[in-house]
Amino acid sequence: MPLPTSRRRFRAGIRRPRLPLLRAQGRPALATLLTASVLGGAYVVQAVAALAPHVPLLLAATALSLAVEGVLYRWQRGVPALFAKAHADVTVRHVLRDLLLVVGLLRLGEQHRETQYAPLLAGLLLCYALHCAIQAVSVLVRRTRTLPVVTRNIDASALRLSPAPPALLRRPGHRLLVFGLPATAGLTATAVTDDPRGAAAGIGLSLALALGGLVALSLRLLPGKRPAGEQEVLAWFDAWLAEYRPTVGLYFSGGPSSVYQAGMWLEPLARLDGRPLIVLRERFMVSRIPATDIPIVCLPKVPTLMRLEHSTLQVLIHPSNSGKTSQVLRIPTIKHAFVNHGESDKLSSCNPYAKAYDEVWVAGPAARERYALAEVGVEDKDVVEIGRPQLDAVRPYAGPPAGAYTTVLYAPTWEGWDGDPGNTSVIAAGENLVRALLADPGVRLLYKPHPLTGSVDPRAGAADRRVRELIRAANRARSGPRPAPSKELAARTAELDRLTAAEFREGADQAERMLVQSAPAPGRAEAVARATRAWEAAYWASLPEGEHQVVVDARPSLYSCFDTADLLVSDVSSVISDFLASGKPYAVANTGGMSEAEFRAAFPTVAAAVILTPDASGVPALLETVRHPEKDGLAGARAALKARLLGPTEPSSQERFARAVRALGETALEHRLRVPGRRPAELPGQRRERVPHTVSPAAGVTSGTPTRG
Repeated sequence: MPLPTSRRRFRAGIRRPRLPLLRAQGRPALATLLTASVLGGAYVVQAVAALAPHVPLLLAATALSLAVEGVLYRWQRGVPALFAKAHADVTVRHVLRDLLLVVGLLRLGEQHRETQYAPLLAGLLLCYALHCAIQAVSVLVRRTRTLPVVTRNIDASALRLSPAPPALLRRPGHRLLVFGLPATAGLTATAVTDDPRGAAAGIGLSLALALGGLVALSLRLLPGKRPAGEQEVLAWFDAWLAEYRPTVGLYFSGGPSSVYQAGMWLEPLARLDGRPLIVLRERFMVSRIPATDIPIVCLPKVPTLMRLEHSTLQVLIHPSNSGKTSQVLRIPTIKHAFVNHGESDKLSSCNPYAKAYDEVWVAGPAARERYALAEVGVEDKDVVEIGRPQLDAVRPYAGPPAGAYTTVLYAPTWEGWDGDPGNTSVIAAGENLVRALLADPGVRLLYKPHPLTGSVDPRAGAADRRVRELIRAANRARSGPRPAPSKELAARTAELDRLTAAEFREGADQAERMLVQSAPAPGRAEAVARATRAWEAAYWASLPEGEHQVVVDARPSLYSCFDTADLLVSDVSSVISDFLASGKPYAVANTGGMSEAEFRAAFPTVAAAVILTPDASGVPALLETVRHPEKDGLAGARAALKARLLGPTEPSSQERFARAVRALGETALEHRLRVPGRRPAELPGQRRERVPHTVSPAAGVTSGTPTRG
């Protein structure tokens, strides 16, 4: 079958220039500018009042600058970073504020009274010296608590972990504001009353607070108070690996918005017979991985990562590509499989990087053909069809809508990195599609945008906001009694939060979280699964009949939306491939400027879809086929496409996934047994000592001196 457009997209080696990341301008930017201007103006007024001198104006300007500082750290956190870029961080600002107060005092006082303020000035300087000392000790404490291995769901009590120091002692901006406030207040009081005792009392209190903080932090550097050192932690980690003996793991590296890519593989991994492990590279990601009982280890540095080479780990699955993936691929004792975080007809589903893995695990025959067409270096023998284990629980099609409303899920993808206008329908067709769906009084709309929508192209973010406003307006117009808050949902939410939410003290650092997130209680995973199912049932039951929803939180999941929806409207993405597991009707927006014939030829996943144009003119006819299955001429095509995209129904995807893990694990074990049995001369190795021999012509005696090979 000729697929010229598809082949051009697969072979495109040069992507379009990445669009600049623009942040939305408007009220937030105006508030930032206004706050920065007020703070800067307060210092100017304070300087003028100190030189004049003018006590009421000095007092007012000082109070205003302190008030604005408090606002910065609570509501305008971007402003301190803006000042820091101009080398006017919180320390400089605080010193300037107090210095101007001292100047005002000197200008107010008589010439012979300047000596009275010398001790006060010395005490003030000592406050700042202690502040610098606290910061230095805070850095040392943070380093002792920054371990080379971060864990979750593992008992790490042997590492002498302890609660973190108070956040006030670790944050220089907050600390200086709090500890320096008595000194500033005392200087201000002295400027008003001309009595130096107020300044002396305030500076004395600031000195006491700073000295107490320094002592409290310094005690944490004592040998018995510090967590285990680097070598001790690494030895503990090696011992844990030897005891746990992991066999299969998930390797993940990425940003905060990509955590869903790893999350979709947690349950299939947990259901394997082996001893699973999650390997992360970014420290912040440890707390972002959804609730699971699988042991999690974060190994930020490459030398620590290489310790896995000597473990029992046989297989690592990779749901995404990242720059750090190449580092773990260097471990020869582990076999690596790329499982992706979804499959579609886009270039990202057959990335040339995939040839770096030992095997590429795909859902069905269509993905195998996609790699063959793409010609990116992935050999057919390395492609293994496992289905999509995440979809085993998706409920199948059970007939037309039974209630008063037809539930439509609109789940567009994001704009992508390459600037292709056909990537997402949000920009060109989103508002038209939503208006057309909302115009039908029998439709209940679920809108679930991609988490990355608007991250590259600001037009996508703006369109997303307009779509949400359309939905809110439609809900306001669709009047009706709203039920009281569901007690059942509240109870289910509380139960699920209790099982999944980690209760950390405010200001807890990673070492403290390791202590809190120790080995989970037996049976927690099963309890979480039951609680999740109960929560989803209570959530959908609690919604007013016919009310449209914008779904952006982690709960309910995309697959739960699949079960609720009667129809999917989406783009060319993995969402439509996954939705086919239900067998329900789906539609795809064609916003790339192709004809319908070209669109179907270029993207095999839309073969069983209703194609919608950007003007959304086909929405009424689409809804008619959903409500009257006898008018649906694509049911047979959907069943055939499901088999092509996702593989057979039996055996289940989870069984095929487990079988692929076992087979690749056996290959890894065979490699470990085969390589050590070879002679050293047959193996590539490092440069080593060798002795060049010279043969005596008379006796055949060899001699020589050691040299570097």
